[in-house]
Amino acid sequence: MKNIAAASPVKVSADGHGVVSHAGMGMLRELADRTGLSAQVTAALADTYRGPWVYAPGEVFADLAAAVADGADCIDAVGQLCGDREHVLGAKASTTTMWRLIDERIDAAHLPGVRAARAAARAAAWAVGAAPTTGGWLHIDIDATLVIDHSDNKAGAAPTWKKTFGLHPLLAFLDRPDIAGGEALAGLLRNGNAGSNTASDHIIVLHQALASLPAAWRPNPDDPDNPEAPKVLVRCDTAGSTHKFAAACRAAGAGFSFGYPVDTRVQDAVDTLNLGDCWYPAIDTDGGIRDGAWVAEATDLVNLASWPEGTRLILRKERPHPGAQLRFTDA
Repeated sequence: MKNIAAASPVKVSADGHGVVSHAGMGMLRELADRTGLSAQVTAALADTYRGPWVYAPGEVFADLAAAVADGADCIDAVGQLCGDREHVLGAKASTTTMWRLIDERIDAAHLPGVRAARAAARAAAWAVGAAPTTGGWLHIDIDATLVIDHSDNKAGAAPTWKKTFGLHPLLAFLDRPDIAGGEALAGLLRNGNAGSNTASDHIIVLHQALASLPAAWRPNPDDPDNPEAPKVLVRCDTAGSTHKFAAACRAAGAGFSFGYPVDTRVQDAVDTLNLGDCWYPAIDTDGGIRDGAWVAEATDLVNLASWPEGTRLILRKERPHPGAQLRFTDA
């Protein structure tokens, strides 16, 4: 087993002194140091200290990130890094120090510096082999999620559209088939009652996501027809399907693939396509025919004048799965 640079050597053993159940966290922490993340976050937050620090802010930041990757969902859970694991992962800051880092030091003035540090670390990792396959499309998926607040006192917590209580952050992930869950690019923490079709929030996350990519992988809006330029496709469901967000994607040099609401115009288009027998078998990502699925183009059947030039409307129909709840118009 490879020795951990920041602590004593570790060996694989079934029992005895030095046994640790979270050994993989050591590699994550070492990665943060080797990509320069820890050092650059420290530089970005150095002016928030009035004197020398015991634990560098970049080290505390990396400890928090590693703990989240290990399953921690609160500051106290970072204690997994301490106790009997301190001899493996090194001494860690106190819970109070960690709270102060995210609650006071990383404020609105210093957040851009932290984001720049993350982008630089990603660029360093991609430069030595962690990058996606070159020459293809980069797919950025933007979607919202719910975070439940069990204490009822978190800032911004509010009733959500699912009748729960908590927060409603909007996240952007780079689709990486070789990485489970994709690669996190950006996120915007929002109140629990934040709207779904909020174009301004989607635009903010889009710009943050593109800025977090290495410069050589970002689209060039000034040269959209260059075949050698990076190609980025932004995907989201109907919650992000707004004219402003589509225009922002186009202005940033990225393509877009959005869900589209099935309103009466689309229903009329479906009736027309059915009469003309214009449906074609759908194809899976591996090139095979998808059983029970068909696609058709409805661009000329629905008025898309308010969307960016060149926008197309592609419809897909599938056999409902057993137990599916159908609407009256689906029959």
